[in-house]
Amino acid sequence: MTDRGYDGQGGSAQDRLEQLEAGVAAAQPGHDAAAFLAAIVESSDDAIISKSLQGIITTWNKSAERVFGYTADEAVGRPITMLIPEDRLGEEPAILARIRSGERVDHFETVRRRKDGSLIDISLTISPIRDGNGKIIGASKIARDISEHKRAAQHQDLLLREMHHRVKNLFAITGSIITLAARTAQTPAELATGMKDRLVALSRAHEMTLPSFTGGEAFAEQSTTLFNLLTSLLSPFGDQEEGRWRLHGEDAPVSADRVTSLALLFHEYATNAVKYGALSVPEGRLDVTLSSRPDSFEITWAESLAIPATVSPNEDTGFGTTLEQMVVRTLNGKVSRDWQRDGLVIRLMVPRDAFALPS
Repeated sequence: MTDRGYDGQGGSAQDRLEQLEAGVAAAQPGHDAAAFLAAIVESSDDAIISKSLQGIITTWNKSAERVFGYTADEAVGRPITMLIPEDRLGEEPAILARIRSGERVDHFETVRRRKDGSLIDISLTISPIRDGNGKIIGASKIARDISEHKRAAQHQDLLLREMHHRVKNLFAITGSIITLAARTAQTPAELATGMKDRLVALSRAHEMTLPSFTGGEAFAEQSTTLFNLLTSLLSPFGDQEEGRWRLHGEDAPVSADRVTSLALLFHEYATNAVKYGALSVPEGRLDVTLSSRPDSFEITWAESLAIPATVSPNEDTGFGTTLEQMVVRTLNGKVSRDWQRDGLVIRLMVPRDAFALPS
């Protein structure tokens, strides 16, 4: 028995030699070149169509059937304009004129219509067909489906524009915070510390509403809830399970548009509680309660076992007061403070739709 040997590529050296010989034989003069070419056209992944100079379809391969939905029997003999949307019918005379002059059209991106009426983005390469005497008798078209490529490009463009929009918004918010903080900061170090803390709070809120950039809800910012937001903002000041701070009542959804404002407001409340209030002493406690009413929400921020507050209700406290006024006005709400013996109580009353998207 002949030793065929093994070439390390999944077959014997003899097998590969026989395959090469068969390939060479197929390329020798005398084989059916027309049949060979027809097999290539028929197996191509691209739609390959030929047409007469009058625009009548003369050949139609399998991929053309897959791309456009018509069988060869349905397409051959019909005008190529059956694939062209009405608003692009002017392209065909221009293409035929170029073909008659012997020109080749390379990678012409356009839109064509399938049998089911849907539109498809394609890239066309069109070449003249000549007879044995060199006379131009028609045109061959290679149509490549670029719908997925187009969608990817549009998705990328939308992503870049969305990122640009969000970055501009963040810069605008940061600029406003700096302007307000600069009015009350006594030293550069105080301004730097306050800005860092506020930007960290904004970052946490931003992460909670990051949009999904895939699927049917691409680029739509995600909503969250008030308790999720408060948990994120208060977590640096102690574990909820330890009882330093607690949340009560029924949670409520908050739209992405409202998260930034609420994050800044409650960050200011938490910062003041850490500096002067309930969270500044080990035995201090904070309770935040959300009470739901038929037409409104009431949020109660109650600090207890804290150092007695010394700030007068009518005293301007700078950045925090200005920010609070801006946010409350945005929410169409009302806020009140009650300096009790064992701590500060803040009550924020807002309409039930205040946490939803602005109208």
